[in-house]
Amino acid sequence: MTRIIAGRWGGRRLAVPPRGTRPTTDRVREAVFSRLDHGDHLRGARVLDLFAGSGALAFEALSRGASEATLVESDARAVSVLRANARDLAAGPDARVVKERVRPFLGRAAGPWDVVLLDPPYDIARDELAAVLEGVAEAVDADGIVVLEWSTRAGDAPWPWALEEVAAKAYGETTVRYAVPRAGGPDVSAGGGSVEA
Repeated sequence: MTRIIAGRWGGRRLAVPPRGTRPTTDRVREAVFSRLDHGDHLRGARVLDLFAGSGALAFEALSRGASEATLVESDARAVSVLRANARDLAAGPDARVVKERVRPFLGRAAGPWDVVLLDPPYDIARDELAAVLEGVAEAVDADGIVVLEWSTRAGDAPWPWALEEVAAKAYGETTVRYAVPRAGGPDVSAGGGSVEA
């Protein structure tokens, strides 16, 4: 079990899939949502949670004021858990669970979303993640934000040019990276941001 940290469902517990997913720790989730709250990214936001697992990220966002969340997950066991968690919270139409692989979903999805949350498997191939992030760049609102949780050992994220990393913070084996849509013309010298210890 994991729990929602704050907001209207603060303290409520969520079931997690029996295996095959890696729930975000309370410490990391608190840090992510403190930053999103501080930047006023959540109030009334449309949220997209990719590789949703238990849905802890999306349900935390809804608890803290997001207006709706789409949770995308391909694993059937995890989808059953997601739907059960949504029912237990009485999330209703605010939480839309989609059983599909992320890249096909992004290829047909109608955005834009204000907040895109990604917690892919740590062993995802770098070129696969790069392709996913290309799709995310098309799906996020021009004033939106993308949050990627990935292995610290993996190094810099393969952001497409259209997304600019603005912050990164390491929490042991996990690094959380934040990116926003890039404004202006191409800049071939652009690179990833540095990681704070």
